[in-house]
Amino acid sequence: MQNIRAIKSEELVSFLVRNNEKPYRGNQIIEWLWKYRVASFQEMTNLSHNLRKILSENYTLDASGIDIMQESNDGTIKVVFKLFDTQFVEGVLIPSEKRVTACISSQVGCALGCKFCATGKYGFTRNLSAGEIYDQAFLLSKLSLEKYNKPLSNIVFMGMGEPLLNYENVMKAIFWINSEKGMGWSNHRMTLSTVGIEDKIKQLADDNCTVNLALSLHSAKTDVRNELIPAAKKSSLEKLSESLSYYTRKLKQKVTIEYLLLQGINDSVEDANELVKFCSTFASKINLIEYNPVSDLPFKKSDDERTASFLKILHDKNIIAKLRKSRGKDIDAACGQLANKGK
Repeated sequence: MQNIRAIKSEELVSFLVRNNEKPYRGNQIIEWLWKYRVASFQEMTNLSHNLRKILSENYTLDASGIDIMQESNDGTIKVVFKLFDTQFVEGVLIPSEKRVTACISSQVGCALGCKFCATGKYGFTRNLSAGEIYDQAFLLSKLSLEKYNKPLSNIVFMGMGEPLLNYENVMKAIFWINSEKGMGWSNHRMTLSTVGIEDKIKQLADDNCTVNLALSLHSAKTDVRNELIPAAKKSSLEKLSESLSYYTRKLKQKVTIEYLLLQGINDSVEDANELVKFCSTFASKINLIEYNPVSDLPFKKSDDERTASFLKILHDKNIIAKLRKSRGKDIDAACGQLANKGK
């Protein structure tokens, strides 16, 4: 049977007409699926029992649910979502004084195998559907109100997986997060993070997808980046720079460069100058990120002196840059730690 959240609205209306139902029922069903995010057809209480029965006999509903929650000493909450096929993904709620950010996943695991990331050790199982991605945003938004008495303010696609390798489903999830028939959000409240899939970065621009784009760069030296991110060997920093220039020119918005500082690997004066050079051809700002330890991996975070020196070089070159402090390290909810102790 087909997943009802994967079909087009025209297909749903045609199905209803074939079953002697009024076409307007399609809008009611869509509202139940996205605005109210029901987990079963029986919850669609303004539909007849017969229609609910027909829907359940012809379609599946890939609803996800919260399986486990862990709360950090700093207020961060990690959530394990159980999917319809008993797979699991993780998401995180990150509160601050003025906002609450939800970090959500796009794949079960990840195929890129970044050497510093726990999710890479977990391996890749499958892409998430648009509905499964949407469920994380919806449920974390609800949890934000329950736990912090604050509405969710931002969503970042920085959890498990590479969003641009699940392009169609991620774009559909963003559509419904935007839609008044869904969560009714605006694009500027969302950020999509990628290791750099050049053709998909250009497609984002061509599709006029104005969510914020973040690039996980981590080194502007080819040999170092290829070692940290094996998937980067398939392309080059020159091609990546070209795609980012295309994106920033077409959409007229900056890219955020994410740079994980690793002691003795990518945190030297030379590394900082190479980063400045790489960012010189397109509009950008830089987030330096503290490394969060992952068991069995050999990396260490840069010490305070090297971090301060690196940041000063960027500022001296008039680069907009800041150091991003990690949250939720005690529950393995910080950047790069998801699935570290997963199922």
